[in-house]
Amino acid sequence: MQIGIIGLGRMGGNISARLAKHGHDVVVYDRDPAVVSKVSARAERSQGATGLKDMVAKLAKPRAIWVMLPAGRITEETVEELGELLDADDIIIDGGNSYYKDDIRRARVLAKKNIHYVDVGTSGGVYGLDRGYCMMIGGSDEAVNRLDPILSALAPGAGTVERTPGRDHEGLDPKAEQGYLHTGPAGSGHFVKMVHNGIEYGMMQAFAEGFDVLRNKNSGDLPEEERFDLNMADIAEVWRRGSVISSWLLDLCSNALAKDGTLGDFTGQVADSGEGRWTIEAAIEEAVPVPVLSQALYTRFRSRSGNNFGEKLLSAMRFQFGGHVEQHDVKHEHGADAPLTTN
Repeated sequence: MQIGIIGLGRMGGNISARLAKHGHDVVVYDRDPAVVSKVSARAERSQGATGLKDMVAKLAKPRAIWVMLPAGRITEETVEELGELLDADDIIIDGGNSYYKDDIRRARVLAKKNIHYVDVGTSGGVYGLDRGYCMMIGGSDEAVNRLDPILSALAPGAGTVERTPGRDHEGLDPKAEQGYLHTGPAGSGHFVKMVHNGIEYGMMQAFAEGFDVLRNKNSGDLPEEERFDLNMADIAEVWRRGSVISSWLLDLCSNALAKDGTLGDFTGQVADSGEGRWTIEAAIEEAVPVPVLSQALYTRFRSRSGNNFGEKLLSAMRFQFGGHVEQHDVKHEHGADAPLTTN
């Protein structure tokens, strides 16, 4: 297939490269011309565009354009402009972390022009180029089916993951085993990804708190015979090997601790990218109690006014999987610019 990619940051550039590597023709655009030149030079099947109009002109009908920009104003304006430039039966894909209610609204507006809107919750971070991306996809059957060659190329595939027993019966989508899933109508993909990120907050918080307890076992406030000088990097490593809490997040903890057991490169001021807040809002709307996810979000708020070792580990994990650099005074409103944190 041929596809346009708008936004060539940590994930957009790698998505472009992975698609070109799998034989798709990619037209790329970013507001920084130097980035466009760099990304388009990475693969033979990739070419740069000077703007949205130029991209639309370079794509054959029916077109498909993937928007990989921070949630909020910049994505909203880009989708609006594309809605004016594209024709009936073209597809706009939002692969960032937009608020799912915005997706529902955009799909309804674009449907009046017979333009398809597909939301793709994309997880994989900076490792996605090689590992592939787990994708949760909302949109019409027609649009999602047409995009399948693109989605299957981006997905990780079954790989070496052991099959789940009992998945052979009717009603279960075999594409889930390949790492991508059509979850339902527009908005559903980002809704599932939103909850995924809320869960991610809780899992990261559990590791952060546990390692904080381990590290402080050598505190001078404890009786001398109860003090243990524990090696964080070695504990993370041994837990990776057959432990029931082994996971990719634990792998990332081990990576960070092996590099520097004190995590001295991190202050522990942990940003939240919006999805955690939106997950809590959804839980309130549904009257579903989520104490763990709520507390994990509140801890990120608190981390910006004083930090402990656990919060440094949270920062280290975020940097490991997504290249997220600690930020200060970030806006997190539905319509405000926010950093791209597509996990």
